[in-house]
Amino acid sequence: MFFRQAGVFHTSYALDRKLFPIPADRVMIVVMLAFGVLAPWLVSSLTLTSYMLPWLVWTSATLGLNLIIGWAGQFHFGYAAVMGIGAYASVHATRNGIPWEIAVVLGGLTATVIGVVFAFAALRVKGLYLALSTLALQFVMDWVISHVPAISGGVGATLQAPAMRLMGEVVSSDAGLYYVALVWCVLVTVFMLNLRRTALGRALVAVREKDFAAAVIGVQSFYYKLIAFATSSFIGGVSGAILIFTFYRAVTPEQFSVNVSIELLAMVIVGGLGSIIGSWFGAAFILLMPSQMNHLIAWGAKALGLDLGVETLAHIPHVVYGALIILFLIVEPMGLGKLYGNVRDYLKLWPFGYTRK
Repeated sequence: MFFRQAGVFHTSYALDRKLFPIPADRVMIVVMLAFGVLAPWLVSSLTLTSYMLPWLVWTSATLGLNLIIGWAGQFHFGYAAVMGIGAYASVHATRNGIPWEIAVVLGGLTATVIGVVFAFAALRVKGLYLALSTLALQFVMDWVISHVPAISGGVGATLQAPAMRLMGEVVSSDAGLYYVALVWCVLVTVFMLNLRRTALGRALVAVREKDFAAAVIGVQSFYYKLIAFATSSFIGGVSGAILIFTFYRAVTPEQFSVNVSIELLAMVIVGGLGSIIGSWFGAAFILLMPSQMNHLIAWGAKALGLDLGVETLAHIPHVVYGALIILFLIVEPMGLGKLYGNVRDYLKLWPFGYTRK
């Protein structure tokens, strides 16, 4: 009904290769963009700054990690370290008088350089060995950031981020910070949508499926893996910088620890490898579900008259949260993005399901 393709005739390759050939998809995109632009007037300030803004930034980071894992098929267990590099580099650049726009790009470039240096060594191995190599990046950067005072100020120190100045004007309002995160997330999403239609995107998929077979048809797997690491690191570095300037307002080593890398990996897996809309769903699920689960369980216990202790209420949401992740992966191993695709494919033919036969 909603995704009916009746009357959609592809008479040229350009029409067939459109990002959103079905009118219903275009309508949904317009509605979502309109809601995103009008969100400061439609939702409360608390919802805007505590839920929507971090969701947009973490979605950008998830898309960057999905590029290296979902598209290129390479494990990366140290993505939080990449974000931390970009965050610290941009904060130091801004504190030294560099305009914010240039400082953020410098943060992304710094993350790219360090990420590629590690990639040169890491990409000599595969599978679990590659995963351990990228995990080594996380531990090395954790130690360097914590124990080099010139970077973080020392163990347990907090580095205050300067006020964000966009085009020379201070951006301090909730709406202004939200729009910065929104623009960056939209840019990354558009880039990823177009990537899969380019020669680079097809080469990355070929490397992911079988690098030896890709080499036979002329795809240099090591070269494209480096490009994937570099591009993913740049997105992660800029996302880390924007996260600090728009949400945390200060940077500490704990904000980009190994636990954060695991959460980012969970966002990619739960959302779906190689799925763009799945990255949005996965970031929302991992980031927003725990707090909502806390409120729901507390409300349910109160409604049923159950006297649950504070410690019990603190642990039950994690149990339910983990069970939901397992349930999602059992029902659809390809993640939430595939579940959405299944519903969408069903609605294309509903109520004429017999046409599938």
